[in-house]
Amino acid sequence: MKPLLKELRVLGRGGFRRLGYAVWGSPRANRTVICLHGVSRNGRDFDILATALAEQGARVVVPDLPGRGRSEWLASAAHYTDLAYAHAMSTLIARLEVEEVDWVGTSLGGHIGMLLAAEQATPVRRLVLNDFGARISAAALRRIGSYLGKRWRFGSIDEVEKHIREIHAPFGKLTDEQWRHLAQHSVVPDTGGGFRFHFDPGIGMRFAIPIFIDVVLWHLWEKIECPVLIIRGADSDLLSARTVREMLGRGPAAKAGRVSSIEFADCGHAPALMDDTQVAAIKGFLFPDLPDRPAGRSRASRQPAKTAP
Repeated sequence: MKPLLKELRVLGRGGFRRLGYAVWGSPRANRTVICLHGVSRNGRDFDILATALAEQGARVVVPDLPGRGRSEWLASAAHYTDLAYAHAMSTLIARLEVEEVDWVGTSLGGHIGMLLAAEQATPVRRLVLNDFGARISAAALRRIGSYLGKRWRFGSIDEVEKHIREIHAPFGKLTDEQWRHLAQHSVVPDTGGGFRFHFDPGIGMRFAIPIFIDVVLWHLWEKIECPVLIIRGADSDLLSARTVREMLGRGPAAKAGRVSSIEFADCGHAPALMDDTQVAAIKGFLFPDLPDRPAGRSRASRQPAKTAP
């Protein structure tokens, strides 16, 4: 299956900028799923998941956040804000001409999903938070900021893959083919030779000042009413098990029995969502009427709604 590559112009500070996105599956599908990547990644991370969801009859829309992948860099590093990202995604939803979307967000993509789901009359029908939640570790954010503050250059795709395997080991136990896929789509040729990462270095500006206090987002969580699946890597340094337990018992969605969680062993921040079991968990949440599928490679543990903190 191949996606249809599309783009639109999004208005923000500094004028209109191109937003690239891929569409998997039929444009006439009854269900639309948006998959949004993490802070330094791009939409190609979701190729496996998007294919699987499209095979279930959904239209899967996978954007690149501004400054990443096929999306244009913004005019200033100061323009990379959560508000700008949320505005870009709301513009994309308007382009899709649908009343409702399901949302799968990894890390920052989960944060943007929470922002939209917390709004009145939100179009978000179901929300998957991949290793993101209502309290985010300051130490993990400092680690991410330190990484984004460096200017990485690579002489070959083999060097890129070696680096990706090391720095993103918390993604889990991926196949050689999957690591190669991530490597190939993480970089572009550099003007000086070799390769550089496929994002604007300016996206790291928000981490220029070290963060020493956990980021608390309970004000968003306590406005979300739609069904939510929280995915956590067992070794995650960004989303704690304690936060997940508290989310399962707090807020309108949890109190209505609409929140569940699943934890995957042998990965941290954040599960790559390429593993058969991870894909099956998301399909089961988004399409609850489908028959159960056999377990894949990962070991996972589920927690029902309203688990005591």
